Amino acid sequence: MSVCFSTGAHFTPSMSQTVRFLQACPSDEEIDVVRLVDCVIIDAVRSGASDIHIEPWESSIAVRVRISGVLNELIHLPSDLLPKITGRLKVMANLMGHETQLPQEGRANTFPEAGNVVLRISTFPTIRGEKTVIRIFDPSNRAFNLEALGLEPNVLATLKGLLVRPSGLLLMTGPTGSGKTTVIYASLCHLIERSGPSISIATVEDPVEFTLPLIAQSQCNVAREYTYPVALRSLMRQDPQVIMIGEIRDPETAQIAVQAGLTGHLVISTIHSGSTTGVFARLINMGIEPFLLASSITGVLGMRLIRRNCPVCSEAYQPDPSVLACVPEEIRETGLFRRGGGCPACNHTGFSGRATVMETLTVDETLRDAVLQKLPTRRLQEIAQAQGMETLWQAGLRRALRGETTLEEILRVVGMEGF
Repeated sequence: MSVCFSTGAHFTPSMSQTVRFLQACPSDEEIDVVRLVDCVIIDAVRSGASDIHIEPWESSIAVRVRISGVLNELIHLPSDLLPKITGRLKVMANLMGHETQLPQEGRANTFPEAGNVVLRISTFPTIRGEKTVIRIFDPSNRAFNLEALGLEPNVLATLKGLLVRPSGLLLMTGPTGSGKTTVIYASLCHLIERSGPSISIATVEDPVEFTLPLIAQSQCNVAREYTYPVALRSLMRQDPQVIMIGEIRDPETAQIAVQAGLTGHLVISTIHSGSTTGVFARLINMGIEPFLLASSITGVLGMRLIRRNCPVCSEAYQPDPSVLACVPEEIRETGLFRRGGGCPACNHTGFSGRATVMETLTVDETLRDAVLQKLPTRRLQEIAQAQGMETLWQAGLRRALRGETTLEEILRVVGMEGF
């Protein structure tokens, strides 16, 4: 049987449900694909993965899992199993099994052995066959509590201060998987905890990832022409005080979000931008006038997720000189850097869990004037730092100096932004 297991994941072959199942199969023809897919899901859930990638490579099907933001190879399967595996996943997500040339998306519930997690299944046609990516959600293991997110005290205080404001546009930015949705959901739960049933909160999402109490959540359906702009125009007649928009991705959605922030609503949303201050240029490129942005945006939070050192095997180490060159000279000699050596508790990765690195940009009069003048993003960054904004690099370096993570991890995730 052409099966290969890679030890890069959080399971050794003896621990892997998938490998044990395949070893018990006499031949490829006798593989129960339903059970095979179940075993892959079980392995991914037990390893704490956020995503499963099932992708046709040149001579095999590569199954990879994303753990703490890093892809690890789980197993390689025979190529002729691809149609059966994809077909099984399509059945689970109620997708069209005969359609192989167009992307499809759906959701599926699982079973107790896999922790009853919810799966978001996405198929994508490639020249070697369909690639499937499965996002894993665990509704039973998600407590959206701001205090439990591990935010730095100053960041938490700033965020709570922005949420107190009755109106304005609060934006989150960062790459996919950086924790934006978690922070937004925790913010909404914070508002509910503070105000109870006296506050009206509504969301428009694509898709709704978790169901929240006391909040009216709506999901876009492009096939039925129920898009962000259509939903938001209707929502404005629903008397909301707080509006959460899953993502600002087009000029019409941006225009409605800005207007809502100016007309007495607190609007919370995400937007993709290369940097925190780059949000303004992104919205100006969408056709939003600078004076509207200066008046409506109250804050922008840029965020990344970094891996934490394993508390069991964490030990002092000396970073490579090329890495140390990124650290201010005055703390190179005094910094106490640590990294995980690898142990059974962390599956020999040296890391256990993740933490948020965040920069919070609060829009004040100085920054508003700079936006009105259409100053370039680099100049806005300089002004924000002069006003006291801590950059992603500075926030990450502080965690490294406390021994929470490695310098290499900060450079991998954050790069030299704000250095």
